[in-house]
Amino acid sequence: MNPSVDALRATFDTAIGRAADVRGDTIVFIDAARSFEILKWLKETPGQEYNYLVDVTAVEYRDAERPIEVAYFLRSLHRRADLRVKVELPQDQPLRVDSVVPLWHGANWLEREVYDMFGISFPGHPDLRRILMWETYAEGHPLRKDFPLRGRFSRALEELSIAETFNELPEGMKERLRRGDRGKVPYSE
Repeated sequence: MNPSVDALRATFDTAIGRAADVRGDTIVFIDAARSFEILKWLKETPGQEYNYLVDVTAVEYRDAERPIEVAYFLRSLHRRADLRVKVELPQDQPLRVDSVVPLWHGANWLEREVYDMFGISFPGHPDLRRILMWETYAEGHPLRKDFPLRGRFSRALEELSIAETFNELPEGMKERLRRGDRGKVPYSE
C-alpha cells in the first residue's frame, strides 16, 4: 500500500475512509466536505508532493443505491508515485465537490467534462459550463445511467431535419450519396 495512506490517516483521521490496493494502484476514499483541504495537503506537503493531476473523472454504478464517485488520479513526479483518490457523492443529495482548479490548473477542462457528462458541480470552478455538449443542451448528462442509450427526443428532431435536408439536395447528389460515391477530392493525388 502506498505510504501516503498512513500519512493521510494520521493527519486527517476520520476524513479518510477505506483504502485498497487494486492491481498495483492504491485507491483511497476521502470525505467530500474536506476534499480540497486533503488534495491540497497531498500536493503541497513535503514527502507527498503529488504535483501532477493526471485525470479527474466520475463513476456511476448500475446500483442506484451506490454513490457516484469522483476519482482523482494523482502523480508525484519527484517520487514517481501514483495515488487514486475518490470522493463518494450520495445520489439523493446535490452532486458537488469543491473545484481543484486553484491547485492544478489542468483540472479546468477535466472538471468541465465531469460536469457535462455526469452533472456534478464544482463550486469554485472559474468557468463551469458544458465542454462536450452544446451550451443549450438541456436533456441531461449522457454518461449517467438514467440517460437513454439512444438519446432523447431532440435527437429524433435532428435526424428528421437531416432527412428533410437530404430531400432538398439535387437528384445527382442524392444518387451519389445512395451509392456511397464520395467523388474525388481536388489535388488528392
